[in-house]
Amino acid sequence: MRADIRSPHSVIEKYASLFDVIRRIYSEKNFDELLNVVTLEAAKLIDAERATIFLLDKGKGELWAKSAVGVSDTIRFDARLGIAGAVLIAGKTLIVEDAYKSPLFYPSIDSITGFHTRNILSMPLRNFKREIIGVFQVLNKKEGKFTSEDEQFIEVLAPQAAIALENAQALSNLESRQQELIEENQHLRKEVEDRFSIRGIFGTTSKINEIRVIIERTAGTSLSVLITGENGTGKELSARAMHYMSPRRNKPFVAVNCAALPETLVESELFGIEKGVATGVERRVGRIESANGGTLFLDEIGDLSLSAQAKLLRVLQEREVEWIGGRRPVPVDIRLVAATNKDLKEEIQHNRFRQDLYFRLNVIHLHMPPLREIRADIPLLALYFLRKYSKEMGRNVETFSQDALKELTAYHWPGNVRELENEVRRALVLASGKEIKAEDLSSSIREEHLVVTETEPGKKNGEKQSLKDRVTILEIQMIRDAMAQTGTDKRRAAKILGLSHQGLINKLKRYGLGK
Repeated sequence: MRADIRSPHSVIEKYASLFDVIRRIYSEKNFDELLNVVTLEAAKLIDAERATIFLLDKGKGELWAKSAVGVSDTIRFDARLGIAGAVLIAGKTLIVEDAYKSPLFYPSIDSITGFHTRNILSMPLRNFKREIIGVFQVLNKKEGKFTSEDEQFIEVLAPQAAIALENAQALSNLESRQQELIEENQHLRKEVEDRFSIRGIFGTTSKINEIRVIIERTAGTSLSVLITGENGTGKELSARAMHYMSPRRNKPFVAVNCAALPETLVESELFGIEKGVATGVERRVGRIESANGGTLFLDEIGDLSLSAQAKLLRVLQEREVEWIGGRRPVPVDIRLVAATNKDLKEEIQHNRFRQDLYFRLNVIHLHMPPLREIRADIPLLALYFLRKYSKEMGRNVETFSQDALKELTAYHWPGNVRELENEVRRALVLASGKEIKAEDLSSSIREEHLVVTETEPGKKNGEKQSLKDRVTILEIQMIRDAMAQTGTDKRRAAKILGLSHQGLINKLKRYGLGK
């Protein structure tokens, strides 16, 4: 019997080994290990010295081998070169009995690897869509030449290897992307925590320092917090700082503007509603439950209806929330931070706010001062906004002129920090040089200075102010502050100033401050 003729029994054993290899390659998920298994086992299976898988890089038009038996370096070459290139272009199997006598052979690869190629069995590597993704090569039959039987074995193994390699590569890419997303998420979370920590609350005045101390000392607790202050003073910023400096930082921070919720939807938005409570109503989880494990920030809580206040009080007392139309309460673990620009004690006197809820909320009280009370921090805040938005807008504006800073510091800022932020953005667009000048500021800011200086018409620039002038300027400033604090409510402003309602109206007319 000739040496190359196998008995049926040996052929069956060989196919059994082949299917065992196929099972192994489908169980291996690591791309590099899979390449190693396929090439090693293919060489063993048909008694060859080496096997190599060249994968096609379509973008670069190259064939590359990540690994081969005994070779760790990556090989790359033009996909049109060599026997592998010919097989790739023709899409057909090629057996070369004497490599160095073939005009297709590309000897540079042997030069790189130090391997001497005698004969080659080279076959296109196709995926399940029948697309050619590379070339499968087996090198140097140990005894004799490659046979049709060897070709059949590789024809069975190659497509299975191609599918397994594509799957492993896809899994590897997915894992890499997942790791990138994890790292990106950690980076973004760190940015958020830095932005909303006490480092994001700018200022050097004693009032701002007190706020930072209170936040730092109470962030680690679950005590309810009431933040008061005018609009634009940074109440939500402080609430976020408390959340992101607390053990709840990895849980939700859910912010709700109570004043923006329609009266008919307040309770369903906050507490949740079951499907079918009314025609066309779908099941919806409430904001309180959405904040479970984290922090619920209720802005403008003074605008909540009395019925919603009663339900909120129950949530705080029982630590559970009842859906509208729900059959059983749902346990919740939240830290409540509430904010308002209203005087809740006055609201209680007028039966517009529940006293028991007020005491539940006001465990820790944080008052955000209006910008006019921390004027020394205005230049610092203005420069912070300038640097932030000049970078975003791509503007090369570096600072403010001294006159501009004086105007900004003198202004009464009824819109507080939010108004200052918007003013800097506006001035940044209008500035023509590397600094924002006084003429780049809004007319309302520049005109306020004129109103103050013109209260005594006979005075010229450079003249010292009399006591009467100073009293007038102080009176104007106090009226502006009271009007800003009360949202231009003249009765409340008059009460703060110790004036009658009509007395305040007369002064507003005298100084041209209001209609």
